Amino acid sequence: MTTTLSVFRWSRGERERWQAFEVEAGADTTVLDALVDVQRRRDPTLAFRYACRVGMCGSCAMVVNGRERWACRTRLATLGAATVSVRPLYHFPLLRDLVVDMTPFTAKMRAVGGALMPAPGAEPYALIPSASAERREIDPAIECIGCGMCVSACTMVAHNPRFPGPAALNRAFTLQRDSRDAAGEARWSVLLSDDALARCHGQGNCTEVCPMGLAPTTSIIRLRQMATRRLLGLGS
Repeated sequence: MTTTLSVFRWSRGERERWQAFEVEAGADTTVLDALVDVQRRRDPTLAFRYACRVGMCGSCAMVVNGRERWACRTRLATLGAATVSVRPLYHFPLLRDLVVDMTPFTAKMRAVGGALMPAPGAEPYALIPSASAERREIDPAIECIGCGMCVSACTMVAHNPRFPGPAALNRAFTLQRDSRDAAGEARWSVLLSDDALARCHGQGNCTEVCPMGLAPTTSIIRLRQMATRRLLGLGS
């Protein structure tokens, strides 16, 4: 099967453009396979990011036919199109071609206090039972690997650069429900600001594109419920 790969191209000092490559695709040929073939055999200047190639690291996240996907998990045959467009993630600074700068992603994590701050006397990790109610609530939200696809799909990130974004808010939820963490009050000062929880419109784009099956929308809803109970003096 011959497929036309329409690839977004840009480098500093040049204008944005699209470049077409004809690629031969078998039943299991992925978008990443096709990009690697183009880079190795036809255009070594094509820039894109990847590492594991087996759907584990998330570094090959890009927008394929208008939807955020991992290139290594996306088979050309499943797209059902003679022409497949490939562009970089939205809402990130562009470095070159399909490569974006992930610095804003980590900056937003820091802004919401995305690191565990152990409380005095907190139990060691191994002593948190996997079957506990606390762990069961957090478990569905802890497998984020930072690929950035949810941020790319979020319309509010595009509208408000101060909005932390779904990945950072999902991370904040796991920490606000973690009894070992001591930074909850400081984190609430960020979460309850005008540009955080109040700005999410609940469209669910982040949940729809998450390749790990996480639901940042649900985490944000839970944070809002916790915030309401906190403001009413009912605990969390």
